[in-house]
Amino acid sequence: MTETLATLLSWLPRPLVDLLRAVRPRPMSLEKRLADFPTDGLPLERPVTIRWNRNHVPFIEAETDRDAAVAIGLVHGHLRSAQISLFKRFFYGRLSELAGPVAFKFDHLIRILDYGRAADELERKMPESTRTWVQGYVDGLNAQQAHMQAINRWPPEFGVLGIKPEPYVFRDILVGARFGGTDFTWLTYFPLLAARGQPGFAELWNRTLEAGELPTASTRPHEAQGEFEDLLLGTGRNGSNSMVVAPHRSATGAALIASDPHLGLSLPNLWVLLGVRSPSYNVVGITIVGLPVWGLGRNPDLAWGGTNLRAASSDLFDVSQLPESEIEETETVIKVRGWRSQRRKLRRTRFGPIVTDAKMVKTPKPETISLRWIGHEPTDEFTALLRAARASTPDAFREAFFGYGVSGQNMLFADRNGNIGRVMAVTQPLRLSFPKDDPVLDATDPQTHWQGNVDVRDFPFTLNPERGIIASANEKPEDTDVPIGITFGTDERVRRLYELLDKKEPISIAVLQQVQIDTFAPDAAQLSGTLADLLLELPGVADDPFYKQLRAWDGDYAAESSGALAFEVFLYHLVTGLYGAAKASDLPELYSQWSYLTTFLLRDLEDRSREERETILRWALQAGARDASRFCNWGDMHRLQIGTSLARFPYLGRIFVIRDLASGGSRQTPMKMSHGLERGRHNATFGSMARHISDLSDEDSNWFALLGGQDGWIGSSTFIDQLQLWQDRRYIRMPLRPATVAKEFPNVMTLTPRG
Repeated sequence: MTETLATLLSWLPRPLVDLLRAVRPRPMSLEKRLADFPTDGLPLERPVTIRWNRNHVPFIEAETDRDAAVAIGLVHGHLRSAQISLFKRFFYGRLSELAGPVAFKFDHLIRILDYGRAADELERKMPESTRTWVQGYVDGLNAQQAHMQAINRWPPEFGVLGIKPEPYVFRDILVGARFGGTDFTWLTYFPLLAARGQPGFAELWNRTLEAGELPTASTRPHEAQGEFEDLLLGTGRNGSNSMVVAPHRSATGAALIASDPHLGLSLPNLWVLLGVRSPSYNVVGITIVGLPVWGLGRNPDLAWGGTNLRAASSDLFDVSQLPESEIEETETVIKVRGWRSQRRKLRRTRFGPIVTDAKMVKTPKPETISLRWIGHEPTDEFTALLRAARASTPDAFREAFFGYGVSGQNMLFADRNGNIGRVMAVTQPLRLSFPKDDPVLDATDPQTHWQGNVDVRDFPFTLNPERGIIASANEKPEDTDVPIGITFGTDERVRRLYELLDKKEPISIAVLQQVQIDTFAPDAAQLSGTLADLLLELPGVADDPFYKQLRAWDGDYAAESSGALAFEVFLYHLVTGLYGAAKASDLPELYSQWSYLTTFLLRDLEDRSREERETILRWALQAGARDASRFCNWGDMHRLQIGTSLARFPYLGRIFVIRDLASGGSRQTPMKMSHGLERGRHNATFGSMARHISDLSDEDSNWFALLGGQDGWIGSSTFIDQLQLWQDRRYIRMPLRPATVAKEFPNVMTLTPRG
């Protein structure tokens, strides 16, 4: 920065200076960033060594487990302090303090949902080793924040959003974890409540059950309030692919594993890559920001990954007939930036908080509906995931998840003895049945009440199937009699995974890499072909250039595909025309979901008279041709925007976009880059965020990549340094052998205790 510019900035108000620095950040090298890491006077028992590679990825070597947790807290705070601070305000319902009145309704809903309901009881019940680990992490976060205060160096987000540093406490970590376990079925329940009681609702609900899928892309991504609603809904929007391969199918003669978790697309990434060696842990993998546990990874004996089970861990109850004595009422004060504080009531019953008190939960008439959720009970995900990271056998891995609650996961594993398997990790309410014609149950009817809970011990345990492969992609479980959920992903992705793996013998790491970037959608190809057959019945269509483009498409959503572009714009106009909407956002969200379209679109089209059907098809063909002419190919219309955390905020967000890239992939392709019904340029909002592959024949053969980069500091050289790796299908190696770690993580620092 020149002296003149520095002088100019010194005259400007601090928030404006921070805004300018966030938009045009000062470049910071890895060396500069590491120089800001605290190394002395830390809350440690003994010295700790952290080795860093060139991608800003640490490998922590600690003599005690608690010190390892402290170091993880220091690392998370160093890399993602702004992100963690934002998340804390998010899951406590305090976004209004930063964003002003636009976030107020959202904050009220979050406080009603009460993510911290079970935190105190969970802390009391935790094993001492888990409490020590979590508290160590908290101590590390606070030590790193104190260091930033001492050197007066804060991420730009602090100034732009007015974030005031606050000490972290044990409870913050528990509440953050519970927020990460948000129930996927809320994506169905809340939007449908707005239509409940209206004509045709029973059919809409039953179609929801038959279609069996939930929203994975906003139908109104550019509206300010829609951004905040997506933040809540996106927490439950966990997808993912995971695959394990037995030695007799493997090119190396050992078991293999590959996973790529799917989450809302934002930067910094929601994952932090790191390794740890301590008395109890020798692990490499990815941790969720703000939580000291690995979501997936590898130890010397076993590697694991997973996909969201889509378990329905909630039910809605009509509590209007309960006596007033059963309703507990408190009051909360919500501070609003640039506005006066607001007081709002919070009510709950034994069936959970009354969610209809929130204005964001829209109903056609005043109702009193509670949400009962397993997440309000003291299940212990921390202990489960820490045990999983230490597991060395299939039985130990399964037993690790005793007591695990939300969100439910299909946990896949492979070990160095050649075993592969799957565990259904979840605590689930035991019901007599799921709702049939209405998602809201009568709280006064004992037949609707939960009959207790079941957990991993009550679900099937898959071990070493004859096929030699296990793949998971959020599909509906077929091998359990216990009701799991009401809405799952279609089986299109998992069918495609098995198809790709069964084509190859033996299966190598290169094959798994190729599977992770596959952009083919079999059901889309089939639907496109059927629609093309219907179009061919119209006079003059056979020679139409746009029809030929649609007809020739094979189902591949590659960025350079013109056929994918033709199919999507045609589909947009066909759906809106068939269901009588001016635009897609006027339709119920269900109507834009892929499984709804594959289940009902052709059926509903056939129900129209021949004349109506032909009119709709011809209109969709003509309108689709006009829209397609504006773009070169699918990637020209389907974009991946890379921006800072500030890009998620309404109004100013667009100025924080760093890259706007052509993207392949779609709703149900293995390389998931999801979207709704689209006719113009749009951004993928949900998809692959990280990749992992391990070969159990070699402790050092562990490969990871993050979409974006490791560092959350705007302007850092490692903010988006992994983007090119991601695009080129390259990975970062995360070895476990000490000698390899020392060689490949050459930047060494020693952390010393206080006094």
